This record gives sequence, C-alpha cells and structure tokens, in this order.
Amino acid sequence: MLKSKTFVKKTRGGRVMKIVREHYLRDDIWCGSEACDQCRQESTVLQREACIESNLCSFSHYLVPDTNVVLHQIDVLEDPVICNVVILQTVLQEVRHRSAPVYKRLKDLIHEEERHFYTFTNEHHRETFIEREPGESANDRNDRAIRVAAKWYSEHLAKPDDPKLVLLTNDVANKQKAQEIEEYVKGLIANPELVDRLALSNDDKNDIASSRVLFPEHLPLSRIQAGIKSGSFLQGTFKASRDNYLEAKVFIQKDEEDGTEVLIQGLQHLNRAVHQDVVAVQLLPRSQWAAPSSVMLQDVGSAKDDTTTEEEEKPTGKIVGIIKRNWRPFCGMLNISQIKESTRHLFTPADRCIPRIRIETRQASTLAGQRIMVAIDGWPKDSRYPNGHFVRTLGVAGEKETEEEVLLLEHDVPHQAFSQAVLSFLPKMPWSIKPEDIVGREDLRHLTVCSVDPPGCTDIDDALHCRELANGNFEVGVHIADVTHFIRPGNALDKEAANRGTTVYLCGKRIDMVPELLSSNLCSLRSNVDRFGFPRRRLSNYFRPTDFFFSQGCLSRLSGR
Repeated sequence: MLKSKTFVKKTRGGRVMKIVREHYLRDDIWCGSEACDQCRQESTVLQREACIESNLCSFSHYLVPDTNVVLHQIDVLEDPVICNVVILQTVLQEVRHRSAPVYKRLKDLIHEEERHFYTFTNEHHRETFIEREPGESANDRNDRAIRVAAKWYSEHLAKPDDPKLVLLTNDVANKQKAQEIEEYVKGLIANPELVDRLALSNDDKNDIASSRVLFPEHLPLSRIQAGIKSGSFLQGTFKASRDNYLEAKVFIQKDEEDGTEVLIQGLQHLNRAVHQDVVAVQLLPRSQWAAPSSVMLQDVGSAKDDTTTEEEEKPTGKIVGIIKRNWRPFCGMLNISQIKESTRHLFTPADRCIPRIRIETRQASTLAGQRIMVAIDGWPKDSRYPNGHFVRTLGVAGEKETEEEVLLLEHDVPHQAFSQAVLSFLPKMPWSIKPEDIVGREDLRHLTVCSVDPPGCTDIDDALHCRELANGNFEVGVHIADVTHFIRPGNALDKEAANRGTTVYLCGKRIDMVPELLSSNLCSLRSNVDRFGFPRRRLSNYFRPTDFFFSQGCLSRLSGR
C-alpha cells in the first residue's frame, strides 16, 4: 500500500516547486514473537515464555517502553533482568534524533541476542501507521502512534496463553492505558536494587529540592539565540576549576586557532553549569571584572563566595543559560548521610571539576567503600547540588582492577569486549597465505629482519633490516605490518578500530585497538612465520639519510630480535 503527500515549496530564487513524498505500508511485517501463529516469520526474537518475576505482572509479558523511558531510564533497560522488549520504530527514530549516546546504547541492546530486544517497524505497518491530525504536535502524534502499536500487539497476541503487552511510560496521556515505569521496576522480584537506577522524575526532583531559590532561572533557548546573534551574550564551553569549586572559565571560540576566556566566580554566577557544558555568558560591567582566585577551595558543604585575588583582572561574566548539556555517568564514591536510615546521600566524583551529586539509594551500607557510577538527572534552581541516580558498582576502592576501570572510564577510553559484529569480520582459522595473496608483493623473506621489541612482546607491528648495496650505500628498511589486508574500509571492524584509535597500555594490561587475532597473531611480525607487510626504505651513503620511500606490499619474515 502506498501513501503519498503532495505539497508545494517556494525556493530561494522565487520558484515554486512541487514535492511528493511517498510512504509505503505493508501488512506482512512480523511481530517477532514465538507465540504467534499468524505471522509467516522466518525467525523470532521474543520468547514464548517471557516471564519476569514481578509483583505487578505475574503473567508472561513483553515490555514496550516509550521514548521518554528509553531516554531517561536506559540504565534500567540495560540490566540483564529486563528482556523480551519491543522497541517501536517511532521510539527508535525519536531517540536517534534526541540523543546519539542513548541511541548507540539502545542499538547495542538490540544486537544482544540473549536479551531478546525486537525492533517493530510500526511506521510501515498498515494497521499501526497513523497520520498526524490537524493541530497535533509531532510529539503528541508519536505518543499516539506508540499507543496504537501497543494496542495492535495486544489484539494480535490475543490467545489466553499468549504473552501480554506492558507499555512502560511516564507520559501523562499514556499513564491511563499503561504501566508507569517506576511502579513496574519497584515490583520486580529478581532485582529489587534496580529501583536505585531509576532516573528521577520531575516530581521526585521537587521533593528533594528545598523551598528557597539558590540560582537564577535559565533563559529559554530562543532568547539565548537572539542574545548571541545581537552580541549581548557569548557562547562558550564551561571549564570548571579543579582547585576552586566557586570559580570557572568559559572558553569562547573566535576562530579555528584563536579564542578568549571569560572568568566566572560565585555560586549564583556559575548558575548550575557543569564541566564541559556549552553555555551562554553575559559579561559583567568592566567595574566588576575580577582576577582568578589564588585560594584553593574544596566543596565541603559550605557555600561561601569569598575570593582572594592577586592576578590581573580578566573579563568576568555570569551564566545566563545552558545551550547543551554534556553530562555522562561519573565515577566516584558515596558519602553516607549522618542521618540514620536516610536514603538520600551525596556522591563525590573522582573528577574534581564535577560538583557533588545528591542521589537516593537503599543500599548505602553495601556501597560504602566501593567505587560506583552515578548519572545526573537534573539540577533544580532551588537545590544546592544536582540530582542523580546510581548506575552501577565498579568494585572495591583501592584495588588495582577497580582503579584501572575508573581511569579508563573517566578518560573515555573504549575498553569493552569486541562485539560479535566486529569479530564476524575476522578471518577464519586456521589461516594461511594463499598463492594469489603473494601476487604483486615483493618477497623480502630472504633478508635478516629483526625487531626492537623486548622478549615476550606479542604485538610486533614493525621491524628493521639493514644491508649493503652494490654501490656501497646501505639500505635501511622498516617493515610495517599490513593491517589493511584484513580490515576493509567501512565495515564494523574498521569502525571499531577508528573509534579506539590506538592500543592503550596500562601496568600489566593492554587494551587492543583490533582483536587479539590480528594484533598478536596475523598482523604481528612473529619469528620464522610469513607475514604481510609494507616496506619503508631509506638509502644512505655512510648513513647520511635521504628521504624515505614506500614500495609495494611485501612478504616478510622476522629472523630475531
């Protein structure tokens, strides 16, 4: 079935252009359930017996989260307890447009076969596609599309022994016909601690906040953009001070090579900005410009705006709005409240540029002495600290493995295991050089090739040879492992290697840029084994160097170290 829309659009040149948009609808899109006997599906993802132990839903059921649940409760969805989940195309598209990091995490969940996350293309299904009604906002239309798709699933799987549909939402319009996410998570039996991972709702944030207003209201984005255009506001990146929690700088980028800094001092002028946020700054009158403080102040709960200055005065301003938040999960430790049986505690991040975060948890005694991760949910204007939620435990503080994990996470070093999508592009073992692979390569296996890597090194990606030529010059050659023979541009293996960028070495630990089969075997110039390479030569007369030059691909064999 084909649906089309026709409308006219006026171009910049004044011409009128007719635009036709076509939208194809089908009635043969699978529901993905093993329990279904109507869809002619070749494979299924959702299990027939989909029982999650819950006080609220004791029956077999599939979960259908709406967009806000995915965006704000992705930490909950990543828990292994949550499985047999239907991700609607409407939700997937909205998440992709609103948050690239959450979209990537959701796609990773969909690719995990043992989690049974199924993507249902409701926007192309004839019975679940809906038109946008006159006067209806895009957000309201998408919420309605989610309800329609959930209703279709419920009617499609209508047999008494079929799994039921549970729509998870926080949306006001959806709550009457769906299960609220907080209630569902609190009812889970298998993992009662999962409730700590719930991001705070607006009502929860109001409960935690005090009655007094501590910070000015952030200006709306429309006013910020107008102010930046007129020059009354400046846009820059917020850089918090590691030594003084009452001070920060905003870097204003002028061009690719030049920029300036605006000094921000005092809690109210900092106005709830967090390190690396993109903010709007209003300069103060020149008479109020100040110099950076020479006093080191750590946040211990008091909020004094006293500063001691000794340096030259700099342009000084105040934060009037947040253009883009750059929040991420932060590593640190929990400061347990002195109030007996309190569930509200302060979290101290390992990065001193990040303010302390107030969280609610019922397992404070268990988390004491542990390195944990916490995500920020929001920062109300009447709260001294931002509000957040517990994400996961990293391990006992002080242990080598735990501190290594914190180091990697805080510096955003990709160190997760290689996915099955990446590993699928590795050559099958046992692997050997075929005759057709040698065609066009220069055979250098007769040379004495040595490595400068120490004994025991497994990733030897370069080696050397030196020989005297007939004209009396010396040829010094560098043999570079030919990784390009195994990694093709654009595939999952190439993208993962580009994302990692380099191999990272820690004390007693190495995080490979490519899987170990390549780094320590097929792309390692090992002793007495034929390997592909690229030679790089330099000719010299009594070792007076001239330019290096590359030759064609070669075949190398390491003779020793």
